[in-house]
Amino acid sequence: MTKRVLHGVTLECVQGDITRQSDMEAIVNAANAELRPGGGVAGAIHRAAGPGLDAECRPLAPIRPGQAVITGGHRLPNPWVIHCLGPVYGRDEPSDRLLADCYRNALRIAEEKGIRSIAFPAISTGVFGYPVEEAARVAFDAIHAELPELRTVRHIRFVLFGASDFAVHERVLETLGESGAQDSPG
Repeated sequence: MTKRVLHGVTLECVQGDITRQSDMEAIVNAANAELRPGGGVAGAIHRAAGPGLDAECRPLAPIRPGQAVITGGHRLPNPWVIHCLGPVYGRDEPSDRLLADCYRNALRIAEEKGIRSIAFPAISTGVFGYPVEEAARVAFDAIHAELPELRTVRHIRFVLFGASDFAVHERVLETLGESGAQDSPG
């Protein structure tokens, strides 16, 4: 596990299952536009949360790439789920801005709700085809830019299911904010 403290916020990468992050107040769903159960992260979150999540999501759909909405966690160990629609790589343009918007908008919703801890998956890197290393850089750059504005969120975790995705995110996190005077190793 790699951990960094930047601007007083702990950022970390872990390998695991995003539906089993019981110490996080919110988890982020790599959602589809209709906020429906599906494959990958969305399927895992909907299965763990139960049918109440699908029912709560329906009136919030559809959402656009880069947009985020929030629901309760239902049967998850987390009170909140923030749903983000990442861009389909090569189709939704500009993909880097839309992907960054996912992370920015999720953090802004977390701030509005007073959420102190949030766990992200690697949005858009599955069936949406975003290259993992490029997606990790966009994600961490967007989060790093938001850190000075965060007042409530104190802990941000990336939960990566596969070992190779974990290794890429860990490497990108290790280089984040190296020149910042307020940064300290974790």
